[in-house]
Amino acid sequence: MSAGRDRFAVITDAAIELVAELGMRGLTHRAVDARAGLPLGSTSVYFRTRKALVEAVVRRLADLDRADLEATDLPAEPPAGSPAWGGPLGPRELDQLAGRIANVLDHWLTAGRTRTLARYACLLEATHHLELREILAYGTASRTQARALLAQAGAADPERSGNHLVACVDGLLFDRLVGAGSLSAPPPGSEQSRQDLRQAVRTVLFALAGADPSAPEPDG
Repeated sequence: MSAGRDRFAVITDAAIELVAELGMRGLTHRAVDARAGLPLGSTSVYFRTRKALVEAVVRRLADLDRADLEATDLPAEPPAGSPAWGGPLGPRELDQLAGRIANVLDHWLTAGRTRTLARYACLLEATHHLELREILAYGTASRTQARALLAQAGAADPERSGNHLVACVDGLLFDRLVGAGSLSAPPPGSEQSRQDLRQAVRTVLFALAGADPSAPEPDG
């Protein structure tokens, strides 16, 4: 175990790997200890119950997702008192936004695939354990960001449109992750995949913003 990594990250990252590989049934304190290379009982010291362990996994997922968004100039929530983008969103800005969203999706389908699988497993767990739904509400930040962006783009109902954007993007990610209806899609990580994702996001984004989809796309 690297001395630079704190115990929370070591345990939760190991738990994320287990959930991605085995589903929620594979998430046990003993299994996490083994995957993390820790002495038996270590995970229980930090997270006494399975619910506490699941909560920690969700917090870790949220932190890593937020870091991805911020690294791609897509902050998880708009800065307090300031626009989410810095000005009105016209066709050129919407095109740029579609590209950035596509890049995040491509990352979550490749380098971040394990985390994406674990995220969906946690979401399914919440359908059986209602007490987890509040914990899993970290998607609220993404919805806040989407609403702010669509408000700047002039959407007639940015609150509803923002919710729809997140739902559509999440559905696109899930579709590509499991291969449902996308057997002919380009392989994740390829330039063709990123362009295909960008076009799909662009179509939804322009429709929700009420923008003209025939507007010329920016060069490059």
